[in-house]
Amino acid sequence: MKSKVIYKEQGHQWVILGRDVERTNTVIDTNEYIIINNGNAMLLDPGGNEIFPQVLAELTRYLNIEEITTIVGSHQDPDIMSSLAMWIDLCPNVDVYCSWLWTGFISHFGMGTKLDLLPIPDQGMEIPIGKSGASVFAIPAHYCHSSGNFSFFDPIAEILFSGDVGTALLPSMEAPLFVEDFNTHIQYMEGFHQRWMPSSSALRGWVRRVKELNPSMICPQHGSIFRGDDVNRLLNWLETLDVGKIKQDANNAELTQSIAMRRKKKEE
Repeated sequence: MKSKVIYKEQGHQWVILGRDVERTNTVIDTNEYIIINNGNAMLLDPGGNEIFPQVLAELTRYLNIEEITTIVGSHQDPDIMSSLAMWIDLCPNVDVYCSWLWTGFISHFGMGTKLDLLPIPDQGMEIPIGKSGASVFAIPAHYCHSSGNFSFFDPIAEILFSGDVGTALLPSMEAPLFVEDFNTHIQYMEGFHQRWMPSSSALRGWVRRVKELNPSMICPQHGSIFRGDDVNRLLNWLETLDVGKIKQDANNAELTQSIAMRRKKKEE
């Protein structure tokens, strides 16, 4: 698993962990991010069970595990939250935040560990990074793609963790951590967003909120990070993207015909 410090100023830093070459082909690659501020750390979307050992080993290069005071989850998916019980076993005093909508669902990942989750209201909230004095803000991202979903904005670093928004399904683990050619990168984003983002109006609402924040980087859960001019390129691309539709093809007609033939045969 690769890791890289993507921001470091006056005791405040962001680290990305991803490109896990040890994972099996049946497990989707994810990016985990950690924010560290003066001996307190926040883990964003801690990851799935399958990659827990790799994430843990890589994190110890940057901090002591007991410094993890806060975990936030953007939504309920297993690729980002199924390792939660193991993190709580390691850090029993950690505060875990997620949408109020998913507290009862994420608790199913407990595996015998009691998960006391702090609910985030639909309008979002400020979330402290332990006792460091620093905070992130939960930014509503509902229906992008989950019905209870949040992005997280760090006003110190001016970085937005966007969850699944901005995701790219990259063809190689050798792909760069930062987007290098936006127009080429679109091909790895388009299909994912058209299928996994169910609402164009929700996506455009998220874009409007993010444009007001004016982040210096947008860090998605899968794929590469957007920075500089690529931040606005991403937002402008998302603002006009038509999502929530499945392409219809001849297979649908073939399926309907097959069902009709079976019914006719049964009647005979």
